[in-house]
Amino acid sequence: MNEKIAVIAITKHGIVIARKIKDNLRQTEIYAPIKLNDSGTDINWFDKPTTEMVANLFKRYDALICVFSLGAVIRIIASVLVDKKTDPAVLVIDDKANFVISTLSGHLGGANALTRLIASYLNSKPVITTAADVNETIPVDLVGRDFGWKIENYENVTKVSAFMVNEEKIGLYQNAGEKNWWHTLSFPQNVTVTKDLCELKEPDFKGALIISDKIIDDPVILKKSVIYRPKSLVVGIGLHRDTTKDIIEAGVLKVLKDKGLSFKSIRNISSINKEGKIKGLQEFCEKYGIPVEIYDKGNLAQVLVPNPSKMVQKFEGTPSVSEASSILSSKGELIVPKQKFPPDLTVAVSRVIFD
Repeated sequence: MNEKIAVIAITKHGIVIARKIKDNLRQTEIYAPIKLNDSGTDINWFDKPTTEMVANLFKRYDALICVFSLGAVIRIIASVLVDKKTDPAVLVIDDKANFVISTLSGHLGGANALTRLIASYLNSKPVITTAADVNETIPVDLVGRDFGWKIENYENVTKVSAFMVNEEKIGLYQNAGEKNWWHTLSFPQNVTVTKDLCELKEPDFKGALIISDKIIDDPVILKKSVIYRPKSLVVGIGLHRDTTKDIIEAGVLKVLKDKGLSFKSIRNISSINKEGKIKGLQEFCEKYGIPVEIYDKGNLAQVLVPNPSKMVQKFEGTPSVSEASSILSSKGELIVPKQKFPPDLTVAVSRVIFD
């Protein structure tokens, strides 16, 4: 756990509790009023009002652990709340450490997981009220989060979450991404796995979870579904040294659109190792925050591809760059053979195969 965590204690008992937490989570920082100063160098002593201090820390840390009353915490943080996607996790612990309460950002902010962890350190009772956790069903807003999946249509999360916890019939379709995203071998009884995306259009399905790198455009399915984008695509690029960012961008976007694949599912770009960095490729990857993997011509030459080129062999020393690099990087299956954008760009796409 690498998050920045602040513990705020306002009593002597609270300071003892805070130090127990820090003993187990070394990245934790403790804050306490200067009137309780015991000369400990492990604590940040403050002379501001607690309300002001907590409000300031709320904006700076990934998680706040408040060792004082739940009511006081609610009143303090009420004015600084933004939304569930950006607010930090907030936990509340009573002065005897009987209970550790997940108070804010239970799912996306990680408060529920942190509550269980802290409770284990203090031998306390974790208090978690999130419906998905209490009912041990699928938390719709967290599916695939540990693997870096992205939710494409967050506006449907609340609706489908309600269907999930109320045990309405939910369809599940997956054709890409990691298979072990759910922690047990079986899904909740109200979740039905479908092999055909079109089955989700049936009115019996109140909601749906779709895990796919393919573009979904059916309005009936879109209305009832939450779509997750796993990092399952590797885009191989063959290019000249002076190929610009704009040319690369236009080519990649066109190929993905024409082939019905989601840009959000790109895991990385792959290409050939040329002397020095290629400015256009670097700028494209930096713009979208996409990693790039570069391979020497000798490694690329060993990859069997469907469309080798004598011209590429002549100039690059390998019969393929875009196809070979995408296959090599993904260790998977070529799903879009080389697409040409004369005179200086080729694009190919491979899909990662997950166990």
